[in-house]
Amino acid sequence: MKTVYGRPKLLKEADFHYCPGCGHGIITRLLMEVIEEMDLRGDAICVAPAGCGMLLYNYFEIDVLESAHGRGAAVATGVKRVRPQNLVFSYQGDGDLAAIGTAEGFHAANRGENITVIFVNNGVYGMTGGQMAPTTLLDQVTTTTPTGRDAGLAGHPVRICEVFAQLDGTSYLERVAVNKPAAVVKAKKAIKKAFQRQVAGAGFSLVEILSPCPVNWKMGTLEACRWIDEVMVKQFPLGVFKEVPC
Repeated sequence: MKTVYGRPKLLKEADFHYCPGCGHGIITRLLMEVIEEMDLRGDAICVAPAGCGMLLYNYFEIDVLESAHGRGAAVATGVKRVRPQNLVFSYQGDGDLAAIGTAEGFHAANRGENITVIFVNNGVYGMTGGQMAPTTLLDQVTTTTPTGRDAGLAGHPVRICEVFAQLDGTSYLERVAVNKPAAVVKAKKAIKKAFQRQVAGAGFSLVEILSPCPVNWKMGTLEACRWIDEVMVKQFPLGVFKEVPC
C-alpha cells in the first residue's frame, strides 16, 4: 500500500475538541504541515485566541501562548519585537479579529508589523453558541438574529481583507476556504506564502479562511460546505487582495 497522507509530526496525538464538520481541524493540520515543511519547528510561535481555537496548545508541537479575546495581533506584535528571528502568527476568529480586536488588528496592519494573522471566518461566534458576528451575512439566522441579520439594526458584514488592503502597512492579504479538497490545497499555499513573506521581512500578512460551522449554522456538513460556495463567497470573494513585492 502506498501512503498518500501522514499526520504531521508537529500535530500532537490528541483528539480535537472541534464540532463535527468544523473547518478548524483542517486549518490546524495545515498550519503544522507548513511549519514542518519549512523546518521552522524551533522558530514558530503561535498566539492562540479566546474562542474555538483557544486549545491550540493541546495540538501543536510548537510554542503557543494565549491572548485575551481580541488581543492576538497586539500580543503577536510584542513577541515579534522581542523575538524578531521567530515566525510569529496569531490565530483569530471573526468575533475576535473583526469585533473586540478590531483596533489591535487594524493598527498592527497599519504599522506593518512583520507578523502573520490566520483569520478564521465562519460568520458566527462559534464557541459561545452561534451569535451574530461582524461577518454574519445579511438575512443570516443566528441565535441573536432569529429573523436574520438586518442591516438597519446591525450594519453590514465586515470584509477584513478589503478593509486592510487600504492600509499602507499591509504586505499580503488573501482569502481562501477549506470546504473542499481543491480549496484546502489553495489554503495551504496561501498560509505558506504568508509565512515565507514574514521570514523574508516583508511585513504584515493575513490569510482569511472561510470555514464551515455546521452546528451553529443548523446545517448538515455537506450543506454547510456547499453554502460557502453558493452563498458566502458572494459576500466574501476568494482571492489575493494585496501582494506587495518583497
